[in-house]
Amino acid sequence: MTPSPPVDHHAEVVGPADVLGRYRPGSSSFFASPGGAALLGEGVAAVLPAWATGTDRADRVASLLDDATRSGHPDPVAIGAIPFDEDLPARIVVPAQVLRGRTADLRAALRAQPVDGSGPRQRLTLRPITSHEGFLASVRAAVQELERGDLRKVVLSRALQLTAGSPVDPAALLRNLIRSEPGAYTFAIDLPRAVSRARDGYPARPTRTLVGASPELLLRRRGRVVETFPLAGSAPRSDDPAEDRRRSEALRQSPKDLGEHAVVVEAIGDALAPICRELTLPSRPSLVRTSTMWHLGTAISGRLRDPASSSLQVALALHPTPAICGSPTEAARAAIARLEPYRRDFYTGLVGWTDAAGDGDWAVTIRCAHVEESGVRVYAGAGIMADSDPQSELAETAAKARTLLLAMGIDAEPEFGPCP
Repeated sequence: MTPSPPVDHHAEVVGPADVLGRYRPGSSSFFASPGGAALLGEGVAAVLPAWATGTDRADRVASLLDDATRSGHPDPVAIGAIPFDEDLPARIVVPAQVLRGRTADLRAALRAQPVDGSGPRQRLTLRPITSHEGFLASVRAAVQELERGDLRKVVLSRALQLTAGSPVDPAALLRNLIRSEPGAYTFAIDLPRAVSRARDGYPARPTRTLVGASPELLLRRRGRVVETFPLAGSAPRSDDPAEDRRRSEALRQSPKDLGEHAVVVEAIGDALAPICRELTLPSRPSLVRTSTMWHLGTAISGRLRDPASSSLQVALALHPTPAICGSPTEAARAAIARLEPYRRDFYTGLVGWTDAAGDGDWAVTIRCAHVEESGVRVYAGAGIMADSDPQSELAETAAKARTLLLAMGIDAEPEFGPCP
């Protein structure tokens, strides 16, 4: 590995306005955990090589952090994202400077400011990459495979392409997401240039940013304690309080959604069992709400057998969970490749940070968009089971897409309209 040139490393604890106000697309990285810390990385001291793949990425990142420590960095942290598509390069950097603040303070500061009307809140045209009928046909095909027993579950997604008349500001989109999703892991990560996509004609542009507000924790590590909070099984929220309560209770009792969730919890428990002791798996999920969705979630925790296992190592051991891929994993990946007319890129990958001690937070990269100049690609998916109703799964993806659409000033896809 080529050694990095000397860098003026330092860390700062700053006010909330500085953490977000100093974010600059193209030269910084941002990740905030709900109820925890907001991290802003400025500049680049080291970067994970593009050729690093699979679980080797964790070892390479650990080496970069060790190098930064030896070179005098007072607070070396690696921040970035790993794609769902295994053959695409990850984007993880050790920033030259790390600024830290409290996420709660950051949100309070934003609430005291007027809503940002610039950036993404402009006239946008929306084009589905997959037509509604195309998605319905994919769900029907997946259900046939599930009925044959080839799969236990598969997650299928849709993508929407939005085009603006002027460049979209990722910082404005990030601020709007932080305002609207207080329980989410919010992030803005610079990405490598888009690769050529013969399957969907996705253009390569000089600057790309991954922006999102994920409700799902893939892995948190503090010392030897690890936690994960998988989400699977969902229902759209309603603006009517009585109907919203009815939907949440229906989700809590839904055999389809409980079965879908059980597949995820079982797989995560199987993955953690060899590397953890004192593993805690609740018998029933709890209800989790976002601004647009109800989810079933299960808080799982354990104590690492090997204290040297880093947060990224454990996160990669879990990824991809059935919550965003399916089960069995390889059969689900193959079905996704056949049935989705585009590559997911960083959607349903993982995004977060790890430090030199191995602690860190990694979220599942959902409720996200790829921002490229005046274009924004928004993703949303649904877990397909043998008893799935294609129209209901389509409506679920529309509801999930609203998280990003609302942050850009669009209430819903024209075909669906807002939730009642």
